[in-house]
Amino acid sequence: MIGGVERVTRSTEETEGLGAALAPALRTGDVLALCGPLGAGKTRFVAGLARGLACKARVRSPTFALLHEYHGRILLAHLDFYRLEGGEAEGLGLEEYAERAALVVEWGEKLAASWLWVALRLDFAPGADPRERRIAARAEGERGRALLAAWSALAVAPWPRSGA
Repeated sequence: MIGGVERVTRSTEETEGLGAALAPALRTGDVLALCGPLGAGKTRFVAGLARGLACKARVRSPTFALLHEYHGRILLAHLDFYRLEGGEAEGLGLEEYAERAALVVEWGEKLAASWLWVALRLDFAPGADPRERRIAARAEGERGRALLAAWSALAVAPWPRSGA
């Protein structure tokens, strides 16, 4: 496993900016496994990804819907496995989504090992300050390592909110 590249954000805008900065590296078939507790910034990160991909829709947590799609430069399939029990994710047809979208999975630790192998795993944790988030990246498979390299090279600025 290759990893341990950590980023620290100090606001919601910086967390979104980090997602927006990574977005140009995404392509169809990529998998991002977002792991961490409730309120750690996973959905805000996805909002930044969506903006960086020029998706027009407002990003919402898919906790109850399980999946939201956002159309931009590429299709972004935003999944949330919070409510899934062991093994339930395997019957969701992720293979079909990966053929036409980049997959971003909140509670990504519930993905099967074969999916985690190809993913860029991002572990979110609250920092000492209530607005601070620590996001550590790691990867195993070839495409995950390519995304990890893009993550390592990011120069991040806060992503401006609409109307700001």
